[in-house]
Amino acid sequence: MNIRTLGIGLLAASALCVAQEIHKEKPLQALPYTPSLDVKAMDRNANPCVDFYQYSCGGWRKNNPIPADQGSWSVYGKLADENEQYLWGILEDAAKPSANRTPVEREIGDYFAACMDQPAIDKAGIKPLEPVLQQISRIQSLSDLSLFVATEHLRENGGGLMFGFGSNQDFGNSSQVIAFAAAGGLGLPDRDYYTKTDSKSQETRAKYVKHVAKMLELSGDSPAAAAAEAKTVMSIETDLAKASLTNVEKRDPYNLYHKVGIAKFKTMAPSFEWEKYLGIAGLPNVQQVNVTEPRFFEEFNTLLKSRSLDDWKAYVRWHVVSAEAPYLSKPFAEANFAFYGTYLRGIPQMEPRWKRCVQYVDRDLGEALGQEFVAKAFPPEAKRKTVEITRQIEAAMGQEIHQLPWMDDATKQQALVKLHAIVNKVGYPDRWRDYSSIRINRGGFLGNVNRAAIFESKRQIAKIGKPVDRGEWDMTPPTVNAYYNPQMNDINFPAGVLLPPLFDMKMDDAPNYGNTGSTIGHELTHGFDDEGRQFDAQGNLRDWWTKKDAMEFEKRTKCVLDQYGQYKVIDDIRINSKLTLGEDVADLGGTLLAYIAWKQEVAGKDLKNADGLSPDQRFFVGMAQWACTNERDETKRLHALTDPHSPPEYRINGVVSNLPQFSRAFACKAGQPMVREDACKIW
Repeated sequence: MNIRTLGIGLLAASALCVAQEIHKEKPLQALPYTPSLDVKAMDRNANPCVDFYQYSCGGWRKNNPIPADQGSWSVYGKLADENEQYLWGILEDAAKPSANRTPVEREIGDYFAACMDQPAIDKAGIKPLEPVLQQISRIQSLSDLSLFVATEHLRENGGGLMFGFGSNQDFGNSSQVIAFAAAGGLGLPDRDYYTKTDSKSQETRAKYVKHVAKMLELSGDSPAAAAAEAKTVMSIETDLAKASLTNVEKRDPYNLYHKVGIAKFKTMAPSFEWEKYLGIAGLPNVQQVNVTEPRFFEEFNTLLKSRSLDDWKAYVRWHVVSAEAPYLSKPFAEANFAFYGTYLRGIPQMEPRWKRCVQYVDRDLGEALGQEFVAKAFPPEAKRKTVEITRQIEAAMGQEIHQLPWMDDATKQQALVKLHAIVNKVGYPDRWRDYSSIRINRGGFLGNVNRAAIFESKRQIAKIGKPVDRGEWDMTPPTVNAYYNPQMNDINFPAGVLLPPLFDMKMDDAPNYGNTGSTIGHELTHGFDDEGRQFDAQGNLRDWWTKKDAMEFEKRTKCVLDQYGQYKVIDDIRINSKLTLGEDVADLGGTLLAYIAWKQEVAGKDLKNADGLSPDQRFFVGMAQWACTNERDETKRLHALTDPHSPPEYRINGVVSNLPQFSRAFACKAGQPMVREDACKIW
């Protein structure tokens, strides 16, 4: 079950200022200040009742072209970039050898130093990968293959090689962690890349085959052998893709819940040596497995029997080389980027080395790095105010539930129980993760990456059969994002998303409630969107709705489906509103809840106009400016297939066009684009 994010992960990839200014970049000693409502970001020539996104973000989009190393550039991306430059300074200091370094500084500093040693990485070439490639060459049977996949999955932290295997909360008993086996094994971003028949999809598959061949050549194959093996890889992956669920199908948690005994699981793919695999994984006595996609494992077994061992060895070699390429010498890293960055996302150049290294430290040692970030950059008053706003928005949600005309009392009671059970996590964990068992060397970067991945793999596997740790976070403190976890029934706001311009202690309440308040409301509403509503207060997959109320809910979400399904992403590609429904519902509900909470907060106060905007107008402009974004066409196409979030402009215009509070604030008239005649309202 995926956590439900605000969805800036894809929008907020960090970036440079502009390509020609790369040489000017340097670590930040303090985070810069940008107000949460930036009048310079607006386009006052635009009519807010015609295109509110342009009105709020037109100036920002004009003055913030996409950097050469990014697929998109946004307000979130700019903040993520600033956070990373600040972390760069922290890591440079931590990397200086000193007897006075703390254990945490030593961990993050030595990892960063090894990553930044580009000459040593280039000199090593493919040598760090040779032991693994030799293991593959020695595979003589399916039994050997099973053993290798188990070892590789530890290095990949759950694995994408052939299939995925790890741990998660039991959908039916959220207090316990069980083993999960999932579909996987693909090198393209999504199964639809293998199945769509349009000309662009065919072109992408052809480019992918050439990319696979190039990477296999770099790993030592002759051009002819690499070309033949690349076709084999494509053939195997296509068969796996056809047996996989679509992104829309995976939005229904019942499609992903098939808990079986271990003996039953083994019969789904009996040609794979599960005993050996589970032994390597450290799970020789596992009793139950949730198989998210049984048909996938049946097809996997068919392929194990029908494909030659040489075919599988070619497939495995490709996936190993591809997974490790970013951490190897420049020829590997650059070839990997040429396809996944430039071709698929339209990004002309790679991020600078320092930025990639900051991101790797955050990924592998995130709570160690997060301790340093929080201590230096996250003021306690920001946490206190966020907690206060969260409680106010939860109270607003309770009021809305009480007065819903379409919901019966029985369902309302259960909804309120769930609402009051939601746990709010703000800033950082109460207990920091201990990484001291990972051996971090100042030399041998790939070794550090692999040992960190193995640490995390074993940490996740060790959860199986044990009670859930409800204090755990799924994002690191510097992250510029937020999420709701339906099985934990918690909402999570890392420190990184609670800094200006997203949350601004110097600013009046209107834009703060519009921006961060809407984010809080967004995550809260995820507990009651089309997916989250299927989990109860304890995070169990359970139908707690009356049949009538479930039908009423679906009737109202169809309004949102129909609305967003009409919006065009690029060319003739429209939003797949069945994929984006949960995020669209959360955007709409979250903004309304934030508005209600803000009105209650300022009730009785003498609010003044500022910057030529009324207080209500300031709320909505603040709400819109989080989404100011520029995207490359290639990135738009990628997101249209894979991203459960609508494009930024529709996350703003689609929301406000349903809100009478907005039309009153800007005196919009019936018939104008930002005033929908049949407005959607759920919560």
